[in-house]
Amino acid sequence: MFVHFLRENKAAAGILFFIRIYLGYQWVTSGWTKITNGFDANGFLQGAVANASGEHPAVQGWWATFLEVTAIPNVDFFNVLIPWGEFFVGLGLLLGTFTTLAALMGVIMNFAFLFSGTTSTNPMMVILGMLLLIAGYNAAKIGFDRWVVPYLKKNIKTHQSKPIFHH
Repeated sequence: MFVHFLRENKAAAGILFFIRIYLGYQWVTSGWTKITNGFDANGFLQGAVANASGEHPAVQGWWATFLEVTAIPNVDFFNVLIPWGEFFVGLGLLLGTFTTLAALMGVIMNFAFLFSGTTSTNPMMVILGMLLLIAGYNAAKIGFDRWVVPYLKKNIKTHQSKPIFHH
């Protein structure tokens, strides 16, 4: 019943609009601050790895291994990926364009931050992002997806009906 409300109800679309704008603003300002002020994830990543030890580690061993083997050696890539990812997630949510993709990527980033031992606003943002994901298209009815999604559906169907190989 609640899922139906989120996915179909016009009042829910209005509530979801405000949730989407709030989350979008949080993401876009966080990303833009990192882009304009410079960003270096190395200290954060090293700190997360250090928090993987002790009786009650804040970071699980498997995640610390991922950070040591993948993220830290490629920190320059993550120094670009994180701020621009945050910025584009925020932009997508603010504009209501590719909303479910933006919400999904935001939730994934929130979980990455949580896995790294940072709580802050991440749990709340995960819950709000999940509401947007569950709501699907209704979360973007007041946004550009109102026009983008039908356009893409029409053009994808048109291209799917064309044969791939011509004789």
